[in-house]
Amino acid sequence: MSGVRTERRGNVLEVTLDRPKVNAIDSATSRELGDTFAAFRDDDELWVAILTAAGDRFFSPGWDMVAAQEGDSEEWGVGGFAGLTEMYDLEKPVIAAVNGYAAGGGFELALACDLIVAVPEARFSTPEARVGLIADAGGVFRLPKRVPRALAMEMLLTGRPIDAETALRWGLVNRVVERDQLIATARELADDVATAAPLSVRAMKAIVDATEEVTVADGYRMIRDGSIPAYTRANTSEDSKEGPKAFAEKRDPVWRGR
Repeated sequence: MSGVRTERRGNVLEVTLDRPKVNAIDSATSRELGDTFAAFRDDDELWVAILTAAGDRFFSPGWDMVAAQEGDSEEWGVGGFAGLTEMYDLEKPVIAAVNGYAAGGGFELALACDLIVAVPEARFSTPEARVGLIADAGGVFRLPKRVPRALAMEMLLTGRPIDAETALRWGLVNRVVERDQLIATARELADDVATAAPLSVRAMKAIVDATEEVTVADGYRMIRDGSIPAYTRANTSEDSKEGPKAFAEKRDPVWRGR
């Protein structure tokens, strides 16, 4: 049985992790997620994705340790664990709609997304140290970049969770909404992104990702010397002419992604 459901809605791909009872991720599910996000990456008609999970208690606890004890491999497939944590060439934005507890690799999967919407009951944690593991599916790398170092270190070293309001206060999530508004809010964000020029969106995500660790001066150098192809592609596209033309003609632009 597949652990991943997908639905296309215009230029938006909706991905649902569905592995009862807690949406733990085994190697087969990781590979399926990787294939899903690789197809999303390569489909010019898809501009933004939403990632959520089934049920009303767990987004995901991450690695399926029961399956591991039964001999499951750690062959995660394209994109690393959960198919997204190491998909460095994905220039399209992904929005996580966190419906419950996001722990370990499940939290790291959410951290690999660009925007996060969560329900008030959501909890976020990196409990790996409590079971003799390491948060090496992105937690030790991404978390200190997303929240103050002291909070990141407390989460990593103690494994204690933070609630949704704390995550919102520290800028870890973008919205905290009631459960019946979770998907609607994620869709609203996705639709807002999808109204923008897709190549411009991809270029800005690519620039942010590529320049996160460099100076402003080096960032300028990288966009000017061709180090970030998405920037050049967007600036020389048909859409880069369509935007100003539509503005001058007082009409909505028609983006073609080329």
